[in-house]
Amino acid sequence: MLLPSSDPQLTVRRILKVNHAGETGAINIYAAQISVARRFFPQIIPDLDEMRRDEVEHCRLFRDAMPARSAKPCRVMALWSLGGYVLGFCTALLGERMVWVCTEAVEATVHKHLGDQLRFLASRDKDLHGLILSIQEQELAHLSDAQAHQHGPKSAGYSFGFWSIGLLTSLMIWLSTWGDLGWMGPEMARQR
Repeated sequence: MLLPSSDPQLTVRRILKVNHAGETGAINIYAAQISVARRFFPQIIPDLDEMRRDEVEHCRLFRDAMPARSAKPCRVMALWSLGGYVLGFCTALLGERMVWVCTEAVEATVHKHLGDQLRFLASRDKDLHGLILSIQEQELAHLSDAQAHQHGPKSAGYSFGFWSIGLLTSLMIWLSTWGDLGWMGPEMARQR
């Protein structure tokens, strides 16, 4: 059982680990969606490709921030890669709208986590805070783009897809830190 830490630097390392892993998952979601879109709805490839390039850059930025903070990549990176690809592939097979539901659900979940991280980092690591803030702006743009691409009423399929993808994203975030996230939330709240 992992115990909560009173060391803010441990929390910073955990933040970098989970963010780097999440960007890896996002890269693979978009890669799978692009591969399906080539065959069925090529008109969305430019948007997906632009978002994927953003995620590749975010991943690099988080990886570059790790050594100075003695952080290491997540131990289950292969699970993030495979999980992202499977999620992207399955949502793309369900159609163009589900591609955008997937992006919306993932980005909404990520936005909440980044907000918690920003509050924690504000007085502890100004450089990482600035990095996450700039990345959050791009992630919010992805969220807005996904919402703008969806037309028509929200169906039960939308609600279920949005809910289940958000839940899977939260589960992967939890797994990437082997449950550390359970301690991170209260720890970040306690150390504000």
